[in-house]
Amino acid sequence: MTAVASAEAILGHSFARPDVLREALTHRSAAHGQRAGRQKGAGSNERLEFVGDRVLGLLIAEWLAERFPREQEGELGRRLAHLVSQPVLATIAEASGLPAVLSVAPGESRAGVRRRATVLADAMEAAIGALYLDGGIEPARRFVRRAWDTAMTAQAAPPKDAKTALQEWAQGRGHDLPAYKVVSREGPPHAPVFVISVTVDGRTGTGTAGTKRAAEQDAASDLLGKLGA
Repeated sequence: MTAVASAEAILGHSFARPDVLREALTHRSAAHGQRAGRQKGAGSNERLEFVGDRVLGLLIAEWLAERFPREQEGELGRRLAHLVSQPVLATIAEASGLPAVLSVAPGESRAGVRRRATVLADAMEAAIGALYLDGGIEPARRFVRRAWDTAMTAQAAPPKDAKTALQEWAQGRGHDLPAYKVVSREGPPHAPVFVISVTVDGRTGTGTAGTKRAAEQDAASDLLGKLGA
């Protein structure tokens, strides 16, 4: 079975434009390595990731409004932030079998790039963007509601965001407030990648994401896990 056919099975949609799906499955390392031989306009999945991020946010927000009709914006917002976070995206991508169909450069493949949370989260968003552009909102909605069902039903109460939880952990033990630091910023202006560290009581967590805010949340989540909080 080809990568496109496997991805169609994962997404539950037969693509009228397979090239859109191929682009969604192409990591930037593979796109750069094949640039000379690629069609004009083809490339990595970064543009589709941009689209998919917005589509996923809309579909999860719609679902949350249906599922929790009595909750207000703040509670719904915390649920949304968790469900579209990098760790959740990466976990769902892994469970769906997406890593096996990603196209990456040979060197990156040997380095294990297919298992990196940032790569998996980006690919999942790109796949949702491709679904939307090829078939409209309904195929994207069907996939999201199937793939996110476990994550959605697991939320009994609105989760605290990781930064708030880490701050409360530190204050409750008399420590200084968490200290966040930008470790690096890479990538083009339209698709930056931030690496952020956070330190509390001599312990450090690290996060990576496309925005500083998301990377800080990822770092706080990482440190909370190390602290057993």
